[in-house]
Amino acid sequence: MAASLGMAEQVAMAVEQSMMAHEPSAHLDLTPMRAATRADSVRAARVAAELRRGIAKYRDVALAVADGFHMFAPQATDQPVYHYIHPLRTMREAARFESMEPSSLIYSKNPDGTLELLGAMYTAGSQATLEELDARVPLSIARWHRHVNYCFPTERRRIGEMRDGAPLFGPVGSINTRAECEAAGGQFTKQLFGWMVHANVFAKDPAAVWGGDSHSHH
Repeated sequence: MAASLGMAEQVAMAVEQSMMAHEPSAHLDLTPMRAATRADSVRAARVAAELRRGIAKYRDVALAVADGFHMFAPQATDQPVYHYIHPLRTMREAARFESMEPSSLIYSKNPDGTLELLGAMYTAGSQATLEELDARVPLSIARWHRHVNYCFPTERRRIGEMRDGAPLFGPVGSINTRAECEAAGGQFTKQLFGWMVHANVFAKDPAAVWGGDSHSHH
């Protein structure tokens, strides 16, 4: 089913919301915390350094577009961060991990409207195990996340519907089970996309590199 504009905006909200996510919620599932080891820290630092080298040229967003990246949800014009997604890399990344070739780039918008490269997002298949995720980026350093238990309205006009002062649908909606969703005339999605992890490798604060999905590390 093609997403309506309203639904696409909801999906964009979900992705934005995850950038600030520190705690699991009914719609955001995070990998469990693990105790960090020296080896994990070294491996995560290596991935970050390789990623930094791999995407530095994309500080110029025009180069990213020329290489096949497309802005996600371009109709949502006031996003805290902007994801530029590479469809081919996204498919490939489900099967194998290339630290220098992420499936998405992450930008913030400067006051003058220009985009500044923050880093990238890696993805993994929705069926990936915790051990498979850990082999890509250590779970003790970064918490991978996935978007779960969504109810979308089948009619666009209902996207903003409220009950008891709270939204019903989408990433901040109060509905999070299939039964509730069907009772409200919505369409339930158990999991939206696969697993994701953000790497803000151009963040000013080194502790914020993997901080988009986790607590800060000292």
